[in-house]
Amino acid sequence: MSDDEQTPSTTGGPAGGPTGGTPAGPQPEEIRFFGTSWADHSGTYTLRRIGLAVGSLAAAVAACFVLRFAYQGLAIANVGGIVNMLVVLMFAVCSAIAFRKTWEGFGRRPTDPAREESLRSLKAIGFIGSLLAYCARCFVEAPGEKLRRAEYDTARAQYEKRRGTRTGNPAARKKPKRR
Repeated sequence: MSDDEQTPSTTGGPAGGPTGGTPAGPQPEEIRFFGTSWADHSGTYTLRRIGLAVGSLAAAVAACFVLRFAYQGLAIANVGGIVNMLVVLMFAVCSAIAFRKTWEGFGRRPTDPAREESLRSLKAIGFIGSLLAYCARCFVEAPGEKLRRAEYDTARAQYEKRRGTRTGNPAARKKPKRR
């Protein structure tokens, strides 16, 4: 497309900056299933939260049924009481750890990515805990909204502070006298 075919809304303002669509400064980070609607709670934000809470709860219930069938398979195989107890204990502990780590992940960024990577398999085993944490968080806010809102507000405040100090034409400033 040549410069002649562009509309004024795509070419920018008099100084070449944005005129309409995207405001200047930092933009909110997208959250899965919510996009950027969390920033102003626009559109179907509330319906999405309710739908995701119900969906993650339904997925957790379905996963419990699958685990029940697996447990029944162990009972049919007659592997013994100790193995049955260890399987139940393993899923309970892994689900509790996955719940805690998922819940903490909504409030802060991981400090040690290598540790988070090493916990990935544990979270996969305890996926029911992660689903329940996601469901519970959807009742409060979009999962991760508090963290991203704090980061976004900080970035906007820093941007406004920088914008406020850059007023006027820097070429027209008086140069300090040398001694």
